[in-house]
Order: sequence, then structure tokens, then C-alpha cells
Amino acid sequence: MRHFIIATILLTASATVFGQSDSAAVYLKKAQDEKAKGRLMESYKHLDKAYGYSKTDKQIVSMLASTLVDLRRYPQAREKFLELEKLGDASPETYKQLMNLSFNLRQQDDAIKYALLVKKTDPSAKTAYFIGKAHYDQENYGEAIKFLNIATQEDPQNGEVPYLLGRAYADMQNYKQAIPFFEKALALQPENTRLMYETGLMYYAIYDHKNTLKYLLMAGEKGYKKDNEYLENLAIAYLDNQDFEKGMELLQESLKRRPSDMNLLNMVAEAAYDAKKYDMAIDHWDRILALDKENASALYMIGMSYQKKGDKAKGQALCDKAIEMDPSLAKNKKEMKMPSGF
Repeated sequence: MRHFIIATILLTASATVFGQSDSAAVYLKKAQDEKAKGRLMESYKHLDKAYGYSKTDKQIVSMLASTLVDLRRYPQAREKFLELEKLGDASPETYKQLMNLSFNLRQQDDAIKYALLVKKTDPSAKTAYFIGKAHYDQENYGEAIKFLNIATQEDPQNGEVPYLLGRAYADMQNYKQAIPFFEKALALQPENTRLMYETGLMYYAIYDHKNTLKYLLMAGEKGYKKDNEYLENLAIAYLDNQDFEKGMELLQESLKRRPSDMNLLNMVAEAAYDAKKYDMAIDHWDRILALDKENASALYMIGMSYQKKGDKAKGQALCDKAIEMDPSLAKNKKEMKMPSGF
């Protein structure tokens, strides 16, 4: 009797396994038919059922992973491709999918890992960009530059590659070395207004005022959004190029938008002072004092402006009052300098 019971159990288990296998095959076939008709969601539903019956069938897992990609369910697709790898699939296509999915989901370590595996299984594959960008996102600029330089050979028309090289150098404050890469990126992406704007800022960082103005104007003319940041930077570029009227016009436009912006008021006052427009400078530092009566630096600069106008007594009295409010300003009087921040 005991042998009979054991045999019965084994037969039942076997029947269950074969039943599950048959069910998985049925749903897989339905999924294939639906996919052939372009009905991805219906195909996915059948694949999910097939997967429920057989989670170790490579064909089912592979098709399920690919269908999830087509449905743009990328996190789920990545999980299924990882399962496929665990089932022993070491094909270049599986590694490529894992590289792309990890890259797009910002899983940088895995993006690097699978890009290297893609290259190992397919030496002709172009993977350097993925590795370089992943290293850049991790702020590993040395490795980023190494692989991005390889990427320039693998894909010379990819404008993102020189841009990332430029950003890597800029992030290390090596602006002179960054600029040629920004120029190259712009040559490959001639309508990229954000890139024009950033190129202008790179030139500003090395005090190349002519090119700063050139690229900021180019960006604006091509459609870059003229928000407060853009207008202020363009104003500074004009002022640096000794075009006081245009620079001041833009700063006054910004002040209409943000009339109580202390930094902006300071900027206008300082620009007027540098241009020897002392009445205008006094007016804007007065506006700062109206907002902050304890602003000793603004009062000191009003005194300096009066002295520059020729009213030394009044100017000296105001400077002395400012020094009483903030004794640290005394060193500016001794050295005949503007206070820190001006």
C-alpha cells in the first residue's frame, strides 16, 4: 500500500507540472498571436499568465521583458531582463537591453557594468557614450573624459559627447579647456539655444566679454527664453563691453519685474557708479536704504558718490556715519575702496 501511495503522489505531481507547462504554452501562443496583430496590451496579459505558470521559461521571460519595453514600463522590463540573465541568458541583446534600461533609469553602476558586458560579447558595439555619461553623472570626471573621448571616435555626430566633455572640464573650473568642446557641440547642434547660452557663460568665466555678448545675443535671437536670469546676464555682458546704455536699459527692465531685489538694486547702483553716473547711483543706493535702514555699505557708497560729485564735506559726513554703523568699513576709507560686495 505504501508503494502505491508514493507512486500516486509522483504521478499527481508530474501531471501538475505537465499541466502547467501546457497552460504556459497555450498562453504564450495567444500572446504571440496578439503581438502579431499589434495588440501589445492583450499580448502582455497573456504573457503575464504564461509567466505565472512558468517563471523559468526563457522564451516567455524574454518576450515578456521585450513587451514591457514596448509598453514603456521600463522598471518592470529591467526586472524581467535581470531574471532572464539569472536564467543563463548571456546574449549581447539581453546585455544591451540592460545597459539601455539601467542608463535611462539612472542606475549608473549597472549601466557601466552592462555596457562593459555588451562590449565584451560584441566588440563592435558602441558603448563608450553610456559609460562616459554614467561616470559623469557620478562626478567621476577622469573616467568620464576617458570614455567620452573614445565615444567621439565611435559616434562623431553625437553632439551630446562634446557637450559632456565640456561640462566635465567646466565642473572642474577648467573653463578654457571646456570652451572648444562647447563650440564643437554647438557645431553639431546649431539650433540648441541652451547650448548657445551656456557657451556664453563659459566665455564669461574667462573674462572674454566680446564672445560672452556674442553667444548670449545669439541664444536670444534664436528663441532662448528671456527670463530674469538671461536679461541680467545679458545686461552684465553689455556693461562689460562698455555699452552702458543698453546694459542699464536691461537692468531697469529687470527692476520693473523685481523692484525690491536688493542684489539687482546694488548691481544698477554699482554700474552707474562705475560709469560716473553718480546721481543715478545715489538714487538706487537710496532705494536700498529705504528697504534696509541699517545697510551701512549702501550709505557709505552714497557718501563716496557725493565725494566723486565734488561735495566732499557731505560725502565725508555720510561715510563717517556709515563707519559708525559698521566699523569694518573704516578700512575702505583708509584704502579709498568700495566696501566688500560692491
